[in-house]
Amino acid sequence: MSVVIRLMRAGAKKRPFFRMVAADSRRQRDGRFLEILGHYNPLAQPYELVVHKDRVQLWLSRGAQPSDQAASLLRSLDIPMYRQSPPRRKPELSAEKVAAKKAARAAAAKTARAAKAAKEAAPKAAKQPAAKKTAKGKAAKAS
Repeated sequence: MSVVIRLMRAGAKKRPFFRMVAADSRRQRDGRFLEILGHYNPLAQPYELVVHKDRVQLWLSRGAQPSDQAASLLRSLDIPMYRQSPPRRKPELSAEKVAAKKAARAAAAKTARAAKAAKEAAPKAAKQPAAKKTAKGKAAKAS
């Protein structure tokens, strides 16, 4: 199940009010949700945004993806949107190992070329023209 953090609309006609919820991505915008994470009132001056940061960070650490608008609101509260992973380092190869790998690759290519040449030469020797066979009656008349 992929989880998203999205805004769920509530409130009356022309009077929007949004709940920030964690929901299954396959559910409708205003459908069933897993947990309410806060609310957002765009009509209040200045707008009202209440978020349970610890719960949002928990869902983000579990892999929940915020919608564009939810991510924008979370950025305004300085909540990081990504899971931190350890930096990946490429293994450092010594010059000797690099040279050994090159030599092994060259040797493998050389043996592959030799095998291919031998394979191509074998059918040519087998396909030498053989004496034509003729029908019994024609062979007797020709001699």
